[in-house]
Amino acid sequence: MKHRLLLLYSWLVKTVLFFFPDIPLIMRFRGFLYSLGMPSCGSNFQVAHNVILNSIEGLTVGNNVYLAMGNIIYAHGKAIIGNNVMFGPDCLLTTGNHTFGNGSYRYGASIEKEVRIKDGCWIAAHCVILPGSVLPARSILAAGAVLTKHLREACEDAIYIGIPAKFVKKRI
Repeated sequence: MKHRLLLLYSWLVKTVLFFFPDIPLIMRFRGFLYSLGMPSCGSNFQVAHNVILNSIEGLTVGNNVYLAMGNIIYAHGKAIIGNNVMFGPDCLLTTGNHTFGNGSYRYGASIEKEVRIKDGCWIAAHCVILPGSVLPARSILAAGAVLTKHLREACEDAIYIGIPAKFVKKRI
């Protein structure tokens, strides 16, 4: 029941504030309203007007997180976004995946895996972050990349590109 109420609440926040401009004050207000249904949310959580946050009961957000327009986050499982993280436009983050059952993926059970975006990351435009993924601290996920796994912790301050995302070089 809580899940359904929070889905309705998320829809209500998005609908009521949809036509308000994407200026920091309004985006922080959206973030504050969303945070009321989340387990934990830091300060200065900014959300653009057409972001879709489904299942906010599994979403934990740190301080100074920015979600640009068109982002979609399905946090049916657990999604942890660290401090000072920025999402570019039109990114997708999901914690659930399908399995094959009764002759179709439609009827298979859903599998939930935690997703973790560590502090200081930049997820550029049109990225996809799949269940079980971990992006190391202060890393860049290049535009159009698909993060499919837990990337090595030793590769903090790195740039990842491609499908699936692979280490390219150190950022510094």
